[in-house]
Amino acid sequence: MNYAVLKGASYALAHAPDMVMHNGTTQSVERTVNPNSSYLSEVKKYLRSFEQAVNYGPNQAYIGNLHPDELRGEPNFEAKTDGKFGRIINEADFIFLMKLADSFDLVWLEKSFMAERQADYLAGELSYRSKGEVEAELVKVKEGSPLSEIEALIKNEGAEGLYVHEKLVGCIKKAHDVDINLNAHTIFENLAAKASAVLAVKEYLKKYKLDPKIIDLVIECSEEACGDMNQRGGGNFAKAIAEVAGLSNATGFDIRGFCAAPTHALVTAASLVQGGAYGHVLVVAGGATAKLGMNGKSNVAKQLPIVEDVIGAFAALVGPNDGQHPIIRTDLLGKHKVATGSAPQAVMTALISEPLAKAGLKVTDIDKYSVEMQDPNATKPAGAGDVPEGNYKMIAAIGVKIGDLTREEMPAFILKHGMPGFAPTQGHIPSGVPYLGFAVEDILSGKIKRTMIVGKGSLFLGRMTNLFDGISVIIEKNPGDTTHQAGAITKEEINQYLANALRDFANSL
Repeated sequence: MNYAVLKGASYALAHAPDMVMHNGTTQSVERTVNPNSSYLSEVKKYLRSFEQAVNYGPNQAYIGNLHPDELRGEPNFEAKTDGKFGRIINEADFIFLMKLADSFDLVWLEKSFMAERQADYLAGELSYRSKGEVEAELVKVKEGSPLSEIEALIKNEGAEGLYVHEKLVGCIKKAHDVDINLNAHTIFENLAAKASAVLAVKEYLKKYKLDPKIIDLVIECSEEACGDMNQRGGGNFAKAIAEVAGLSNATGFDIRGFCAAPTHALVTAASLVQGGAYGHVLVVAGGATAKLGMNGKSNVAKQLPIVEDVIGAFAALVGPNDGQHPIIRTDLLGKHKVATGSAPQAVMTALISEPLAKAGLKVTDIDKYSVEMQDPNATKPAGAGDVPEGNYKMIAAIGVKIGDLTREEMPAFILKHGMPGFAPTQGHIPSGVPYLGFAVEDILSGKIKRTMIVGKGSLFLGRMTNLFDGISVIIEKNPGDTTHQAGAITKEEINQYLANALRDFANSL
C-alpha cells in the first residue's frame, strides 16, 4: 500500500500569566461565585515569570530543545525561546499576534503599547517575512487607542480586557449586541486559538524551509468553535488560519473530537493524501485560554507554581510517499467503537492490542507509545496522577495479559516504550501529537522503527452522549518503496499476516 508520510511537526507556546487570571475558566468562575476568596488573593504569588516558563524542562521539550526521554532525573539543557520545532513567546507579543489575526477590528490596543509592539514586530523574529511584506502587513494595523476609550469599552460595552504584568494594554470588543456566540469572551477565546495556530504554522514554514504554496489543505482540530446564533460552531478556523499564515493555495475545514481530534485529523489527512484528493495537508490546532490555570487551586493549596500558564499550539505536515519520511499506517487503526464502552481495559484493547494483532505485532514491537502526554506537574497536585505513566502501565498490563511480556518486565517496558509527560494541559494538545516532531527525527535516525500515536477524548463533556472516544495509528519507518499502489499487498504485509496466523495457532494450543 502506498501510504502517506509524516514530514514533520512544529510547536508553539505563548506564556500568558495575565490570561490565567482574567480568562482561565477556574479563575473566572471563582470571581463569579466567590469574588473575595483567599484563592484569588493568593494565586498571583504562584504565577511564573517568562524566564521561569522558558527555563522549565517540559516547555523546552515541547519546542524540541530537549528529548522527552531526557526529562527523567535531572535534565541538563540550555533554555532558549527558540527550539528545534518551534518557540516560546511572551504575553505582549502574543497579544499583538492576536491583533494581527483580527479581521474585524475587534482587538483594540493602547497607543504606546501598539507602537512598541509594531516596532518590535518589524525588527524581530515573529514576522517571518521580508521587511517589505511585514511593512505591508502592518499597514492594515491601525494606530492604537487612548486608554480611556479602552476602559470605557470594558465598563460599558462588555469588552474583554487585555493585560500585561497586570497593566491594561487593550481589549477585545464583542462582535454583536445580543448574540452570545459573538460576545467578547468567545471572540477572545477564538482569536487566541487562531493566533497561536498561526504562530505554529509560521514556525513550520521557517523550521522546515517550506514553500507555503505546496500546502493544498489545512485541517484544524482545536477544541474551540466559531459561529453565530444561527450556526453555533459552524465556522472555519482552518481557512482563517491559512489566510493569515500566507497559505494562499490552501483550502480547509475543521475537525472536532475533544482531546482525540488531533489524531482523528492526522488519520484524515493521511487518508486524503493516500487517496489522491490532496497533495500536502497541514494538520493544525491552536490553544485554549479556558484551560489556563485549570488546576490552579490544587497548585496553590500545595504551594506549587502554576505550570498551566502557557497556550500551546502545533502543526504537522502530511504528504505523498517520498520513500524517505515515516509512513502513516492507515490500515492499522485502533478505533473506539460505540460498543467498546468506557472500561479502561476495553478502551486499551480497542486502541492498542486490536491493531497490533491485525499487523501481527507484539506490544513490544512499538518502540514508543505517544499517549496523553500531559505534564504530571499539572495533574498530580490535582489528584489526577501521572496520566502518561498510567497509560503506559495499562499498555504493559495488556502486554502481560496476551503473553508479550512478563509481569516482571513491566517496569523496564514502561521505561523503554514510554515517555515522561511534557505537554501543556490544553485538552487536545497533549493527546498523542506532541511527539510527532521527535517521531520523525527518531525514525529517520534509526533510533526507533515505529511509534503508535494514541488520542482519547471525553465526548460526555458536551452532554450529548456518555460515550468515550479514542483512536490510534501506527507510524513507522519508510521501506523506501513508492511503487506500490493503494490496495496492493506487500511482502512485509504477507509476512505480518503469516506471523499473525502462527501466533493465533500457537495461542490456541
